[in-house]
Parts: sequence; C-alpha cells; structure tokens
Amino acid sequence: MIWKEITIHTTEEAVEMISNFLHEAGAGGVTIEEHVDNDKPRDTSLGQWFEIPPNDIPEGEAKISGYFPEGLSIEQVVQEVQTRIEELKGYDIDPGAAEISVRDVSEDDWANNWKQYFKPLRVSERLTIKPTWEDYTPRAGEQIIELDPGMAFGTGTHPTTSLCLRTLENIISEGDEVIDVGTGSGILAIGACRLGASRVLALDLDPVAVSSATENTRLNKLEERIQVVESDLLSVIKGEGSGSVAVQLPVRVVVANILAEIILLFIDDVYQALTPGGYYIASGIYKNKEQAVEEALLAAGFELERTAREEDWVAFVARKR
Repeated sequence: MIWKEITIHTTEEAVEMISNFLHEAGAGGVTIEEHVDNDKPRDTSLGQWFEIPPNDIPEGEAKISGYFPEGLSIEQVVQEVQTRIEELKGYDIDPGAAEISVRDVSEDDWANNWKQYFKPLRVSERLTIKPTWEDYTPRAGEQIIELDPGMAFGTGTHPTTSLCLRTLENIISEGDEVIDVGTGSGILAIGACRLGASRVLALDLDPVAVSSATENTRLNKLEERIQVVESDLLSVIKGEGSGSVAVQLPVRVVVANILAEIILLFIDDVYQALTPGGYYIASGIYKNKEQAVEEALLAAGFELERTAREEDWVAFVARKR
C-alpha cells in the first residue's frame, strides 16, 4: 500500500502538539525523530539502551512525519496543519521553521522499521519497559511494563515519561489509588500498578490514546486494576459521564505527563482530587515554561517538594497542604 508522508521540521518543544495535529487530521501513524548525539555522556547506571543512530537533526529540533492513506486530500491536510501550527505562536510555543514536505512511501518503509530501535529499557531501579515483540528475561525484583505504543505517545524513551516513572517509584505506596491524566499509551498507569498501586483511573480525551491504553492494559493483564476512560479530570470530579470510576475520590497520587499549557488549565482540579498530603507529579514541561507552572502550583496551594530535570524537560513533585 502507498501512503502519503507529510514531514514537518520543527522544535522539540512543539513535537507533541504537532503530532496531535497530524493524528487529528487523519494520520494512520506518526513518527518522531529528534537530535541524537551518541557522544553525549548519558546515565547508564540502570543499563539503559541507547541504540538510536546519530542523525543530522540540529539539537533542540525534531522531524515529525505523518502517514495518510490514499484518497485523502493532502493539500487540505497540509493547509489545516499549517494553520494550527501558526496558532501555536499565540500560546508562546515556538514551532521553528515548520517546513512541510510531502512524498509517497510504501507501508513497509515506515510501519515496522522503527521497531528495531525500541529495545527493552530499564527506566528505574524496579521498572523495565519491554516492547511486545522483544524477548526479555527480568532479573529478581524487576517489574516489566509490556508495551505496544501503537499510535499513542509513551514508549518510555522520552525524558518526560522516564522522569515520571522514576518519580512514581519514589512516591507510590502499596495500595495507593492513582489518577493518570493524559494517559497516552497507558505506560504511567501500568507503571503505577507495577509499583504497588491498587487501582488507577487513566484519563485521555483522545480516542486513539484510549484504545491504545486499553490494549496495553490488557497486554499487562491489569484490566481489574486500571480503568481507561475518555474524559477529563474535571468531569470525573463532577461525576459527569456514564458509569462509576475505579478510584475513590480524593486519591493520594495524581500524575500528568502533558504539555505545560494544558497542565496550567487544571491545577485547581488536581488540588481538589487529592487527599491532604497527596502528591501531584506534573511532567511534560519544557524548560521555558518551568517558572509559569511553578508559580501556578504555589498559587493553588501546593508545596513543591522536588524538581526533576532531564535534558530540557522538567517534572515537579508537588504536595497538597
């Protein structure tokens, strides 16, 4: 099958937003390439894999490709995506040059080739992410997250995801109930269960992410402990929507690995959803938004316990007074 590949050269800061634009425009899949420099010193204390080959993408930039089936109006898709990229500037997100190119590719060129670079990845003392197509024998005490990311975000290789998982390992207590806002592939919800959480409510507004998280929950045999819901946090707090939720509000831990601009919109909702002394782990924050998120957390009544950083990304550990 021949697909239309739309490629956008942008910044790392804008990657998640533009990737979402491509999904919403009808992409059958999205690939992301960021700057890779294997000469850069890296933390390999946990035996992490760093097998992605170097590329010519400048530091701080990225290349995103979306794949569209024949029959769609590619000119219309390009126009729609261009318009939405331009709107990012109004949210103080720099998309860079945002140059767009289009070409024809065969399905085999993109559907499976990326899998050769996704290997078992040990992200913390206890957690290892294993793609479904790889064989791996865990060591004693090592907890495995079985993952097929599909079209949704969250393979564990991105700094924001690994920051969240390492932070969860230090925060989760046996029997905790957790809410994962913007669950994506479900990786944080699964990680929370592997670390001892009794129940996790995984929320996402993207039906593609809900489908992916549901499938990964099934792969990890956690259907009885993880509930995946297409919803936002405020709707859950208000009891809107059909059916009951898996957790008893308020909960001890809320985690959100999404863009800073979105985090800023529901900080008060998170405060309401937490027990006194409960923890909010907020990640997905690019360095230029760190101060804005910190100020908003403090204004909402949170105490900042820790700030974790990896590359240009920030994660906050905030506690409800």
